[in-house]
Formats: sequence, C-alpha cells, structure tokens
Amino acid sequence: MSSIADNLKAIRTTLHPGVELVAVSKFHTADAVMEAYRAGQRIFGESRVQELIPKAAALPADIRWHFIGHLQTNKVSQLIGYTAMIESVDSLRLLTCIDRESERRGVVTRVLMEVHVAQEETKSGFMPDELVSYFAQGGFNSLKATHICGIMGMASNTDNIDRINADFAEIARTFQRIRDAVPESALRGFDTLSMGMSTDYPLAIDHGANLVRIGTAIFGERQY
Repeated sequence: MSSIADNLKAIRTTLHPGVELVAVSKFHTADAVMEAYRAGQRIFGESRVQELIPKAAALPADIRWHFIGHLQTNKVSQLIGYTAMIESVDSLRLLTCIDRESERRGVVTRVLMEVHVAQEETKSGFMPDELVSYFAQGGFNSLKATHICGIMGMASNTDNIDRINADFAEIARTFQRIRDAVPESALRGFDTLSMGMSTDYPLAIDHGANLVRIGTAIFGERQY
C-alpha cells in the first residue's frame, strides 16, 4: 500500500507546469494532512465549515485552505478569515453575503464562481449563460471585499469519457467567454480554472484546468 507521500509524488509527475494541486482532505484526519504537508503539499480542500476550522487551528499556519463544498449563508461568518479561497460560490446571494462579511471583518476573500454543466440535478452553480451575463453586465464592480479569481466546475459523475470531455470543454468555454466579455478581468487576476478530480483530472488539464482537486488518489477512500 503506497503512502500519502508516494501518492503525492506520483500525481505531481502528471501535472503540467502551472497547474496547482488542491489536496482534498475532507473526512480525513489532521494526521493525514500532516503527512501530506511533510511531503511538501500546502493547499488543502475542505467541504464542511465545522471540519475546516478545527483543522486550521491545529495545523501549520502556512497551509492555504480552500473551501470546496456547498456553503450555506448562515455559515459564512464562521468561515471568513480562515480560507485562502472559497471555490464554490454558487449564487449571488452567497457572494453578497461573503462580500458583506469580509468587509465587516476587514479582509479580502478570494473566490471562484461555480458553473453548473453536469447532468446531475444535485450539483449546484450558475448556468453558463447566467454567469457570463453577470460579468458582461459588470456585476462584480459592486464587490467591496471579495476578489473573484476565476471559475470552478465539475463534470458529470459518469464513466462516459465523451460526456466528461464535453463538460470540461463547456466549463473552459464559459471561462473564456467571461474573459472575452470583460477583457480587463485578466488584469484583475481572473485567471483560475478549477476543474478535475481524482478520476478525471488529466482530462480537465487537457481542457485548460490550472487548479485540480484531488482527494482519493492522495489519501485513499474517505474515512466517514
């Protein structure tokens, strides 16, 4: 059985230059995070506020925590200040809440807007046209303490490679449409395309992902 350090080393050999790795540590122990940390990993992903905050308090301060799960507005005040990035902004209501709480706390929160292309109804996020319209109309200009760094998306949960490729292509196309609609967005640091997980991240990278979220291939099956 390979170690977490061995798994990380193997995965890093498959990443293109410029692609960052989020080690998805949700449902795994602080000890497992430390093993990855000792192997040089610094970005970790969590999907529950009640799990991220204790880990952030117990583990090294230079870890950059990404929140990658569905975030309820009533949990925002607990999370602000703990994350390097919130990847899963799936509504304007949530974005407004993050911005308001970040301003109140005197911090700038970096976020990704979540786009929905997958076939499952359970996945959340903005429809591509909806998200492009938000940027084209300059909605981001009203933000006071939130920096939108790019978009995040997930492919359908399927073994159909054609479907996965089509989903990643649509996410990447949405990213480019936003950049075309608002050319200055690149100058504001709108440069992150987060997509791809343990089973499909090589395909995501082929479609332009520069941030991938990998959990099982690093830590093994989740410990619920």
